[in-house]
Amino acid sequence: MKTNFKLSIEELDRVIEMAWEDRTPFEAILFQFKLAEKDVIYLMRSNLKTGSFKRWRKRVNSGNSQKHLRKRLQSIDRFKCTRQKSISNNKISKR
Repeated sequence: MKTNFKLSIEELDRVIEMAWEDRTPFEAILFQFKLAEKDVIYLMRSNLKTGSFKRWRKRVNSGNSQKHLRKRLQSIDRFKCTRQKSISNNKISKR
């Protein structure tokens, strides 16, 4: 599969961080970076060590994964630290 992602190193790091977090759904990555789930999987496979990728895929594919909004329990809210700056459409406000 050949894909043409035009992500900076900072954006790539952020996508990997968001994908690694259990509470961040794929829909959030799609909204911010226009990357579908298959694109995120490809990025993770090509940028993580083999063992790390396998652990991540096993966790994401498990029956209790919360990586899809439709599978989430309604009681799970996104944690937001009081010191966290607001992020709007991938534009992080400067300090």
